[in-house]
Amino acid sequence: MSTLAQEATVAAVSIVASAAAHRYLYLRLVKDVTSSARLRSAGGATAVALTVLVPTGVLAAQYANPTRIAWLAWPAFVWVALAVYLLMTLVALEIPARLTARALRRRTGTGPAIPAQAPRAPVVQQSQSVVAPIMGAPNPRPAQDPPRMVDRRLVLARSVALLATGTAVATTGYGFHRGLGAPDVKVVPVALRRLHPSLDGMRITMASDLHLGPFFGRAHTARMVRMINNTSPDIVAIVGDLSDGTAGDLAAHAAPLTRLSSTHGTFFVTGNHDYRHDVDAWIATLADFRVTTLRNTRTLIKHRGGAIDLAGVTDITGEQNRDTPDYDRALGDRDASHPVVLLAHQPVQVHEAARHKVDLQLSGHTHGGAFFPGNLLVPLTQPLTAGLATIDHTQLYVSRGVGASLPPIRVGTPPDITVIELRRQ
Repeated sequence: MSTLAQEATVAAVSIVASAAAHRYLYLRLVKDVTSSARLRSAGGATAVALTVLVPTGVLAAQYANPTRIAWLAWPAFVWVALAVYLLMTLVALEIPARLTARALRRRTGTGPAIPAQAPRAPVVQQSQSVVAPIMGAPNPRPAQDPPRMVDRRLVLARSVALLATGTAVATTGYGFHRGLGAPDVKVVPVALRRLHPSLDGMRITMASDLHLGPFFGRAHTARMVRMINNTSPDIVAIVGDLSDGTAGDLAAHAAPLTRLSSTHGTFFVTGNHDYRHDVDAWIATLADFRVTTLRNTRTLIKHRGGAIDLAGVTDITGEQNRDTPDYDRALGDRDASHPVVLLAHQPVQVHEAARHKVDLQLSGHTHGGAFFPGNLLVPLTQPLTAGLATIDHTQLYVSRGVGASLPPIRVGTPPDITVIELRRQ
């Protein structure tokens, strides 16, 4: 299947899924909670509009100039995030709500309604009721109609809708606050075999997944640069997914990278998002910003009398762009007397790294799952969601990244800049 056909299939599936999700939201948040024809019509029209907004916003964010479509991307992805948590909360409440409704039907029989509290009828004195007809006075007001009835199931449906809406709004608001806020700075000691004593304490500060685009721009990059410089790094590693747009559109937003300061320089490897646009243009732009791309290559870092090999391979997605990761080229014929650190965007690349006896691989890509339940899905495709682990005798560290893809929210998986502190084993 061609790339165009794959994208068309994904778009069609996305539209169908969007329509199904919005139909369910309409039923639970509109139809179940009101009998007003006017409100139901307005809710249905809103559901149709949102069904169209979601795929339109996603496509625009991926293929349009990110600096010009923020007006569309923001409402689309705020709603995507809100809808995700609305759906999760409503689905979680579905069974309890149904059981409660069934219990109400059993308790009330065929009449699920209960009397609503009505105002008392005015008290008429007995003397007035007798004299009035004789004096020709008007008859007293008739007794009021029977008390208004309230459907218990309607109260239940409205309670569920309010609970789901409140939960979704609070969670989404927190998610945007955390996702767009400053990343955490973590220091992670990693012991390496064959590390020269003079290299004990060497610092590699890594950042991944900047995702420059409609949500993250120049201010985001500048903040990240300040935070990295404050860690006093010996090496800076940017582990893929720099942008969600072209170098022509977003170079100005990446320009603060020129202010990165370290003993041995800044190094970059490509991520899957970097291949959505002209990756060669981005690599040339980064070179202007004094960032070295390790494109299936390595460099020897000499530090205080010791040395390590710093290697980098292209992302797996490069296979579709004649930029296949080449581990033999990046890692072959090296001096085995000192350790090798590999930069590779996706954690799953650790299996090839292990076959080439890499000591430590630094990766990103997962965002730590970004937001629940994403953290539960990452293990289906990657060997590690976040943190440090040893796989086939190769240590793997996965950063949660400093940016976020779409939508840009973080729930339970805060963004991070990680200082890898090399220690002698």
